[in-house]
This record gives sequence, C-alpha cells and structure tokens, in this order.
Amino acid sequence: VQLQAFGGGLVQAGGSLRLSCAASGRAFSSYAMGWFRQAPEKAREFVAAITWKGGVDNVADSVKGRATISRDTAKNILYLQMNNLKPEDTAVYYCNAQIRRRAPIKLKTYDFWGEGTEVTVSS
Repeated sequence: VQLQAFGGGLVQAGGSLRLSCAASGRAFSSYAMGWFRQAPEKAREFVAAITWKGGVDNVADSVKGRATISRDTAKNILYLQMNNLKPEDTAVYYCNAQIRRRAPIKLKTYDFWGEGTEVTVSS
C-alpha cells in the first residue's frame, strides 16, 4: 500500500487543522493505521492509532483531548483532526499502516510508511 499525507500548513496557536492520508490498494480497510510526527531535531513520536474497524486504539497524552483520529474506508482516507494547536505541535506528520495490529505506539511495528505533511504552529 502507498500512503500520502496532506493537509498540513501554517496555523496560529489555538487554531485547527485536519490532516488526511490517502491510501492506495484495496487492503486499506483491513489495516490498522497510525499517525506519527517528527519535530526538528527530535525523534519520531506516536500521535494516535485506529483499528481496522475504526475504533480509536490509542492517543498520545500530548494531544489527548485535542486530536481525533478517524478513517473513511470507502474513500481509503485516514484523518487526524487537530484542535487548539500549540507551537509544540510543530512537526512533520506521517501516516503508517499495520497489516496486523501490534503495539500501535511503536513505530517499528508498522509495515508501511507514507510521505509526511508539515505542520507549523506559530505563537
């Protein structure tokens, strides 16, 4: 499967963005999915994960209450709605896919990785 994230941009603190991840291939509906992000000079970190059925699997404490992960299997798209954005949310956001659900917060458990989309939050 090929993944491509989009929807990033420059936003002021307190604003919102909806990130999307377009997936190719018919198997998308059977994959568990996750969002990760990488800030400048920092390691890539987990943001949120969703099961193949569409249930929220896990959300990082740093974004809990501000981020909502969802998916539209008919359109093969994964979403991440981010509200009340903070400067510390500035990062490149990536979407990943797992053929079989395993430890969703661990990047190495994912089978497919996509190109990221950059989010910059100004103070």
